[in-house]
Formats: sequence, C-alpha cells, structure tokens
Amino acid sequence: MNEMLNNMSTDDNHVLSICANCGKEGANNICAKCQVTKYCNAVCKKVHKKKHKKDCEECIRLATEKHNEELRIAAELHDEQLFKQSPPKEDCPICFLRIPILQTGSTYYSCCGKIICNGCAHAPVYDNQGNEVDNKKCPFCRTPFYESEEEMIKQERKRMEADDPLAVYNLGSYYRDGKYGFRQDYTKALELFHRSGELGYAEAYGNIGITYSLGGRGVEVDKKKGVYYYELAAMAGDEIARNKLGLNETRAGNYDRALKHFMIAVRGGHAKSLEAIKELFTERHASKDDYTEALQLYQEYLGEIKSPQRDKAAAVEKRFRYY
Repeated sequence: MNEMLNNMSTDDNHVLSICANCGKEGANNICAKCQVTKYCNAVCKKVHKKKHKKDCEECIRLATEKHNEELRIAAELHDEQLFKQSPPKEDCPICFLRIPILQTGSTYYSCCGKIICNGCAHAPVYDNQGNEVDNKKCPFCRTPFYESEEEMIKQERKRMEADDPLAVYNLGSYYRDGKYGFRQDYTKALELFHRSGELGYAEAYGNIGITYSLGGRGVEVDKKKGVYYYELAAMAGDEIARNKLGLNETRAGNYDRALKHFMIAVRGGHAKSLEAIKELFTERHASKDDYTEALQLYQEYLGEIKSPQRDKAAAVEKRFRYY
C-alpha cells in the first residue's frame, strides 16, 4: 500500500501520472479494478500484476468502505430533511386563523392570488346602515367577481405571469383535463406542475407523484419517481403526499418510518393519517403513547382552525366542510 501511495505525488492538487512498475512519468494505463494505480503500458501492468494484487484488493476495500459511508451520511441527511415538520399553511388574510388542510375549507381568488377560508369568503357583508348587501366582490381585494370563464382564465393567466404558483397549477390542471376550452395536453400540464412546484406549491409535486405512481396521462409507471416527487411534496408541506409515503412504508414493513410520516401529517391536520396511526396501534406496530400523542396533535390542529364563522359556512353548504 505504501508503494502505491509513493507512486502518487501532488503538485497544486494535480496528481502526477507515474508508472507503478518502472517509475516513469506520463503513465495513463490505469488498473481496471482499483482505478488508482497507473502504468506506462500493458507490459508494465502485467509485470506488476502479482505485486500489485494485495494493494489492489486493499484499495478496493477502502474505496468500498468510503462509498458506503458516503451513502450512509447522504441517507441520514436526506432523512433529516424528510422527517422535519413541514411549515403550516398560511393563515387566512382576513380572520388570521390557520387555513384548513381540506381544500373545501378555503377558496382561491385569482383576482388577487389570495387563499381565503370559506368562513370569511361566505360571511355576510353589511352596508353602513347595518343592512346585508348582495356581495359579489372578492372578500379581500373587493374586485368584482368575473362573469364568464373567459374572464376567469384571463385573471389566472395574469396571475401566472406574476409567478403565482397556484395559478400555474390551475392552468396545468386545465390542460390535463381539457377544461375551459384548453386542449388536452399532458406534456404541457406536467411542465406547468413542475413550474408550480418549483415556485413553492407543494401539492403540484404531489400531483406529479401520483402521475408517475399510477402511470397514464403521458408517462409510464415509475414508482421511484413517484416516491421522489411525493417526498418533495411532503417536505414542502403536502400532508396528503406524506400520508402516501407512510402507506408505502407500512406496506414495506417499515413501521417506525411509517409512524414518523403519519405523525407529521397529523400535526398538519391530516385525519386519515390519524386513522393510520390507530391501525398501527391496533396491530401493535405503534404504542398507546404514540396514538395518544396523535390524538392530542389533531385536537390542537382543530383548535387552530375552528371558528363559528367557518361552522356557519359548513352548515349552509356541505361543500364548505373544513374538517
């Protein structure tokens, strides 16, 4: 091994090519196994083969150990990011309460790009005399509602030009589904979902994950890509994608990892993940303390989102249910 090291010298981080057999410089015939020791030609390599064998095996062993250690460190760093609690969704800009995780609990307004809870979106509006008025304006920016699909698309295109991730995602959905006069174009839809995810809309990455996991819509089934995009979505705050990761780990028998995913999702308000933890507890893959903690976390989430105004909206229309 010392001989191998002696055959390598460094000058300003440049490794000189010295033949391990004859010592001449300019060697460029490298050992195919260890990828370190160099020779002038095949003759020198053959002559030195028996002498080099032990060092070659040691070099391969060290390289393998180094590679495995690098993989271990990379996996630990990845898991550190993956299992970090995702940031909560933004608060409603009107009532300043947390936006519910259920999409039926809020509405996106393309006029100003705000996501407003349905409690505020459907709250009655009164004039200066205290009389209820017919409210046909955005509850935040007071822009009159659009009166046609063309106006809606125009607003969303304007928001897309301003790099609004949700507007970009919506337009991708229109291309995917062929809605509102858009031609069905899966390639364009996927391109817009990627852009939306890069701009910060976690659910866009989750949608890409579903696409690759199930196949169709212009792509072949690719489970690894599906998991990759689920992980991107989960780390950005998509608890539905995190739940899918937990279910994948459950099917693989990795119950500790599954529990971590479900617990993070419950903190984010995902009710189905609470049910998943209950099932793990029933099957003795999670402790009673784990299930108790999950119940407490979900109650904390409900305490952050519940309001009389939201309850009123949900009572009037089931489609405004928020938990």
